Amino acid sequence: MIRAIVTSWVLGAGLLFAVPAWSHHSNVAYEVTKVITVSGVVKEFEWVNPHTWLHIVAEDGKGGKVEWACEGRAPSILSRAGWSKGALKPGEMVTVDMSPAKDGTPTGIIARVTKADGTILSNQPQFQ
Repeated sequence: MIRAIVTSWVLGAGLLFAVPAWSHHSNVAYEVTKVITVSGVVKEFEWVNPHTWLHIVAEDGKGGKVEWACEGRAPSILSRAGWSKGALKPGEMVTVDMSPAKDGTPTGIIARVTKADGTILSNQPQFQ
């Protein structure tokens, strides 16, 4: 009986500590060894946890437009690197350096954002 109780507690504790680790995803969907550059107009900048999102509309090379969803770090990390909720405004022209999605969808992980006035926003020293 005691053995069953102890086993239940151990399994329960294991599950309790496994859930936070499982809930956070990795960068496996992105080509992290590759950086592409996309210029476009800010549609929206989402200052949300656990990751910020920058949506830009860019030319697709065929005369059309494509919306890119660019994943950023958490607001707490970006604020320490000089970013703010109002750092990027709709209608503003930006150039985004990012690691693209492996599946070819228009999304990526932000390495650096360069604004039209030359201001660089990055949380990675190699991209400052």
